[in-house]
Amino acid sequence: MSGTGQQYLSDSYVEETRFGFWFLRSYTWQHHVLRVAINDLRHVFSEALPSHPVLLDAGCGQGKSFQYLHRVFAPQRLIGLDADPHSLMLSGEEAQRQNIDVELIASDCATLTVPDASVDLLFCHQTFHHLVEQEKALAEFYRVLKPGGYLLFAESTEAYIDTWVIRWLFRHPMHVQKSADGYLQMIRQQGFEFGPQNVSYPYLWWSRAKDFGLLERFGLRRPKPVGQREETLVNVVARKPLEGQC
Repeated sequence: MSGTGQQYLSDSYVEETRFGFWFLRSYTWQHHVLRVAINDLRHVFSEALPSHPVLLDAGCGQGKSFQYLHRVFAPQRLIGLDADPHSLMLSGEEAQRQNIDVELIASDCATLTVPDASVDLLFCHQTFHHLVEQEKALAEFYRVLKPGGYLLFAESTEAYIDTWVIRWLFRHPMHVQKSADGYLQMIRQQGFEFGPQNVSYPYLWWSRAKDFGLLERFGLRRPKPVGQREETLVNVVARKPLEGQC
């Protein structure tokens, strides 16, 4: 199952399957994945939101996040960035449908064509597990954020990505997948700051790696609490320190 067959702006780009490309414009993706993640990230802020921020969606895909980002964060400037030209074209069409002003940039996350310290909020949702050069991308995220700016990071973990159904339906670079703790450690080592109150571990039906939560839904199994399960999702709001606080 091949994806779009486009020329990508990254030599390490892992092309999505046709099913995956279709799924990223589905109602399930928009309502049960994107919308829920953005609302959850909003709730783990421990400080007031920046007023009228510059917001960068790194790995914006087909632009389905734009309406939710606009509604929740009210950015004065919204930037969508992706390494797939075809996805960017669809993002432009989505922005027009939603009547939202979005600047679109064709760029690889590991080499962002965005100025230093120019972004207040950087949204990276379900993008990192597609990236081979994760350390470089995270360093770029840190570079383009203003001091005091926030990384809004939402990811599926290796426990979810490395399951037979996900490996069959989608395509990912398996050698870079990480646990929830692995992603949090990487973000902290880059220099970002966050506390337990800024992290959540959603346990959504679609992220139940083995049965999509069917056993729990029918009362055949009790859900395990945080700390007693292998997390399949991790969301974190991480702050770039102010100058002089590094």
